[in-house]
Amino acid sequence: MFRYALLLAPSANRVYADAAGRLARAELKVFAGSGVLHEAPVDAAVERIGGVEYLTFAAPAPGLGGRDLAYLANLSAAYALFERVGDDLLRPVPLGPLARYDSDLITIPKYAGKTNEQFTRLLLNVTLLASASAGGMLDRQLVVLDPLCGRGTTLNQALMYGYDGIGVEHDGKDVDAYGAFLRTWLRRKRLKHTAETVPVRRDRKLIARRFEAVLAPSRDDHRAGATQRVTVLHADTTRAREVLRPRCADVIVTDAPYGVAHGSRTEQGLSRSPLDLLTAAVPVWRELLRPGGALGLSWNTQVAPRAAAEAVLAGAGLRVVDGPGWRDLAHRVDQAIDRDVLVAVVPTENG
Repeated sequence: MFRYALLLAPSANRVYADAAGRLARAELKVFAGSGVLHEAPVDAAVERIGGVEYLTFAAPAPGLGGRDLAYLANLSAAYALFERVGDDLLRPVPLGPLARYDSDLITIPKYAGKTNEQFTRLLLNVTLLASASAGGMLDRQLVVLDPLCGRGTTLNQALMYGYDGIGVEHDGKDVDAYGAFLRTWLRRKRLKHTAETVPVRRDRKLIARRFEAVLAPSRDDHRAGATQRVTVLHADTTRAREVLRPRCADVIVTDAPYGVAHGSRTEQGLSRSPLDLLTAAVPVWRELLRPGGALGLSWNTQVAPRAAAEAVLAGAGLRVVDGPGWRDLAHRVDQAIDRDVLVAVVPTENG
């Protein structure tokens, strides 16, 4: 067996940092069980080496190959990987994560209610790994939909991975803020792009506004047509089918309102619990997923128990994913928020 030690990336959020090792271990187990790795890691544990916390694991001979390393480089808390030599030596192992743009695309935006960047990446990773697109995570230009996108943290992570992003957001101020940020960022980085906000009409009636940007990491890529597209629609997520075609997304990744700073908007008004919103929205979101697609959801278990959230997903015809690591992703955010993760897939003919 080859032994490895993964140095965990620091987090500015102290509470999240305290849970980072345990969450990284759970995420590694999801990677190991997904079928994308040739040599699945085993014996994952959180250890202190020289007073520093590492995620340690082993892999069968001949050890991790290039493609396995390419996958594991995208672990949400990955900072540096080492092969353990003997009892006290660490040999650096190069990592090349998916990163088509500078990291400040994700780190610059600061606002109340922003989802932790490491957690956003974790949620996207586990959703991709549960989907039929897992084998194309490194190579395909997938489409990620966030139907409660806020100011676009998930969409920016999708762009970092080389994917296209689609967002739906009820708050027009958030849509405008995202468009303003992305335009400014693209200009400062001197990246060739187009960006516009246009009305969306049906039967001559205004039903939404659409911000859309087309971009590429270099002029050569843009000239060759190797572009990415991010679209944000100012619309009600429960009416997303009015502005999006069916089967437009490979995965849906979203962070439901926690019922603290933000509530869930439903026909009955504002609610602390996301269940009413999810009950109305998940059947709509399911229509937007391609066959074999996956929906990854995080939410506050203090206002909605896990069993109730599972029932909503199952009631929409989705199959909740379970297995090693999947029930170990719950963690504390603050005194009013305990966050958990559920991922469910669109059943295929083979189950």
